[in-house]
Amino acid sequence: MINVTKTFVPNKSKYKEYVDEILNSGWFTNNGKFVQKLEKRLEEFLGVKNLVLVSNGTLALQIAYKALELSGEVITTPFSFVATTSSLVWEGLNPVFADIDGNTYCIDPNKIEERITEKTSAIVPVHVFGNPCDVEKIDEIAKKNNLKVVYDAAHAFDVKFNGQSVLNYGDISTLSFHSTKIFHTIEGGALIIKDDEVYKKVKKLINFGITGPDVIDGLGINSKMNEFQAAMGLCVLDEFENIKNNRKKVYEYYRENLSNKLKFQILNKDVEWNYSYFPVEFEMEEQLLKVKKVLNDNNIYPRRYFYPSLETLNYIKEKYEVENSSSLSKRILCLPFYDSLTKDELDKIINIVNEIVS
Repeated sequence: MINVTKTFVPNKSKYKEYVDEILNSGWFTNNGKFVQKLEKRLEEFLGVKNLVLVSNGTLALQIAYKALELSGEVITTPFSFVATTSSLVWEGLNPVFADIDGNTYCIDPNKIEERITEKTSAIVPVHVFGNPCDVEKIDEIAKKNNLKVVYDAAHAFDVKFNGQSVLNYGDISTLSFHSTKIFHTIEGGALIIKDDEVYKKVKKLINFGITGPDVIDGLGINSKMNEFQAAMGLCVLDEFENIKNNRKKVYEYYRENLSNKLKFQILNKDVEWNYSYFPVEFEMEEQLLKVKKVLNDNNIYPRRYFYPSLETLNYIKEKYEVENSSSLSKRILCLPFYDSLTKDELDKIINIVNEIVS
């Protein structure tokens, strides 16, 4: 079976050494030594400051909204994984959808300002498939309208824009370290926080508001990463450059051999990408469904990232005209993409797709 993604398994002996150390220490969670070590290593590796590890990427978003004290309406994209929207609704916020750019798949900055009202408190853009949004234009809009910016950067691990980490943009950027991601901690996530005071606040929020022995300084919740997750992250980070280089080879093989009748996401300029996903765009949904069926019949399982377009969710009461997202969500398919895909497996996928779209 060839799935859309495959969890990377690092050196097992090294992970077992970490696990033995954790078991022998009895320190399984609560800001353990491996969580502290992984936070420091990730800050250095990514070129960021104020990185806080949490137990998953959705909680990272929710903590970000709490830390920035968002309220009312938040402008976001309808073309994303459901957590981008559901986390807002879960926190009592009202998502307002602005359409996407049909080439980059990211939120269209030119569609943001028309959605701003006196109730708007923030913008939550998504670096879709690791392709950075127009961060400079979004920053300009946010400053002009006194809005916070939380980037859902779940796909943007190790992505650089203009020579620096794209995670340095916005008030907060959040990452997902789910096992399907290019870098993972089994489950997990992180926040990268611009303001030092907000960073301190986040450290309290993820640990019940506890700031010391017998001291509870305000409202908090439990979203801490445990030591077993952090140990996995340390192992995967050791092998990350090989993972990315192998994925680059898979990406290039796809691009060289897939039919030119397919369309592909256009990466923004001045970007060093991470080869995180391989989306292909079909002319019509019927063509996509045919390709998907034949691939499934051959034990190959691509995935419709992102379908449906999120303005159609049954808990969204407002109606939004987002033509690009609505159209793209019906016509886009992510092909299997991971570092260990073989040439034979790739040829099998490519031949099926090309035969149908030719």
